[in-house]
Amino acid sequence: MDYTLPQFLAHAIALEREAAERYHELADMMEAHRNDEVSALFRDMVRYSQLHHDSIVERAANTALPAIGPWEYCWRTPPEAGGDEAFDYTINAYDALRYARENELRAMQYYAGAGQSSTDPEVKRLAAEFAAEETEHVEAIEDWLARTERPAAPWAADPHRGT
Repeated sequence: MDYTLPQFLAHAIALEREAAERYHELADMMEAHRNDEVSALFRDMVRYSQLHHDSIVERAANTALPAIGPWEYCWRTPPEAGGDEAFDYTINAYDALRYARENELRAMQYYAGAGQSSTDPEVKRLAAEFAAEETEHVEAIEDWLARTERPAAPWAADPHRGT
């Protein structure tokens, strides 16, 4: 899609809002089930998403943004919201981090693609900047992954998950 600046900013705000909402929901669920380690990880992701959201809203303060309904966004699933695999309250920290990394990678790819497909120089500049920020999130998560104990059996292969 060849985004105009208002379209791009509206999508970026929605993307970051959806990410914060999803991570908040996951953190609350993990906390309710006393999976405190993973809850704390998801709360960190809420903070990252909210900070990015707020900075984009600030940048868009003087721009008339289009009203875009959720069914009109240029994605089926918001890039940072991921699937439902993290809604298993028994997920371990390592696999929760892998889930978060995949979400951040999709967001990075979304922003990079938006910049590449736009002819608007400001969209290209902002998309590259946002993609770089998402890359920093991916790198931070990869650092956490390197310090997090890897489970003996992959979470997806756990026979107690009922799959």
